[in-house]
Amino acid sequence: MQQRWIFGYGSLMWNPGFDYVTLGKARIRGFHRSLCIYSLHHRGTEERPGLVLGLDRGGSCIGVAFAVEPAKWDTTVAYLRQREQVSMVYLETSHGVELLETGQKVQALVYVADRNHAQYAGKLGHEALIKHVVQGEGQMGRCTDYVKNTLAHLKDMNIQDKILEGIARDLGN
Repeated sequence: MQQRWIFGYGSLMWNPGFDYVTLGKARIRGFHRSLCIYSLHHRGTEERPGLVLGLDRGGSCIGVAFAVEPAKWDTTVAYLRQREQVSMVYLETSHGVELLETGQKVQALVYVADRNHAQYAGKLGHEALIKHVVQGEGQMGRCTDYVKNTLAHLKDMNIQDKILEGIARDLGN
C-alpha cells in the first residue's frame, strides 16, 4: 500500500507530533502562509487573542511534506483533527503538493484557513500583527515563541518569510 502525505507550513514543521516515514521540502500552489487565524486556545484567549498561521488563498507556500505509513494513517489524522480542529477554523482538504527534492507531485492532507469562520483574521496590518503576537498566550504557550520557532525552522530550511521576519525584527529578535 502506498504512503499517504501531510503538508505542514507552521508548527507542524517543527513539532509534528506524529510518526512519519520521511519528510521533505514541498510547495503548495494557490495558498500562502499567513498569520490570519485568531488563536483563542493554543496561543491566546478570547480576551487577548493571539495569531497563528493558516494557509490563505493566493500565491504559493513552501513547507514540509510528511509521508505516513498507511497503517498509521487513521491514528495520525485523528491526532491532527484533535490538534488543529479545536474550533474548526481550518478546512481539512486534499491538495497536490510538489516534493521539491524530486519534483514528484503527491496528494496531501492540508489544513487551510476557513475564511467564513469567526476566527479568520484576514490580512492584518503590521501593527495589528505585532499587537496580537505580543499579547497572545494560551494553552500551548506564548504567541511570540510560536512565531520565533516557526521562523527559526523556516530559516533552517532556507525559506524566507518577510512578514514573520519583520515581526521578529520588531520584537528584537
